[in-house]
Amino acid sequence: MAPTRVTVQQAWDQLVEGNERFMAGHLLHPQQNAARRSELRGSQSPNAAFLGCSDSRVAAEILFDCGLGDLFVVRNIGQIANENTTATMEFAVAELGVAVIIVLAHGSCGAVGAAINQTTAHPRETTPAIKHELEEIQPAVQQEWFATQQISPYVDPDLIDQDAVGRRHLAATINALMRQSTVISDAVARGELGIVGCQYQLDDGRVSPISWVGDLEVSR
Repeated sequence: MAPTRVTVQQAWDQLVEGNERFMAGHLLHPQQNAARRSELRGSQSPNAAFLGCSDSRVAAEILFDCGLGDLFVVRNIGQIANENTTATMEFAVAELGVAVIIVLAHGSCGAVGAAINQTTAHPRETTPAIKHELEEIQPAVQQEWFATQQISPYVDPDLIDQDAVGRRHLAATINALMRQSTVISDAVARGELGIVGCQYQLDDGRVSPISWVGDLEVSR
């Protein structure tokens, strides 16, 4: 296991400060010059890893005002914790020594909307690969639907809160990372790793923490 270089709290606080700069429009664009490129030629030592949606509006380094070598990033539709994603996060923890994993959902997520559609009485046609990935989000759709509606087993998109579904799926993704990886769960248990699940608001740029595990204090 690679040793961490900062505490879990320090790693999280750095990201919070970067997001505050992004919201305020006071970006520093750190670590984005030729000297930094040269410094990173032989190795990398990010303090944080990022699992987020592939949505073009949710670019990790910009949201947190980070630079080259600061974040270890994996993105897919709906920030799904599949085998490849879990392996990537394990590498970040075991080989790179990251102190925090950010799992980021976002408002108006197209993958969540598509998963809702797939749970209606007449779902749209989609490719087998997309359908397979959306199946990872559909339990969150059904949980939210049956928590608020008992009319029909089929979801009505007009009667379900898409962002609430996103938050349920966010929690499920964190649970999946912990369940699928003893590397990750053991690092959390030792106090060497924190996982923070957040939801990004497209309108104001805010990354709001929703749930977290590990030795850190988080302000909502």
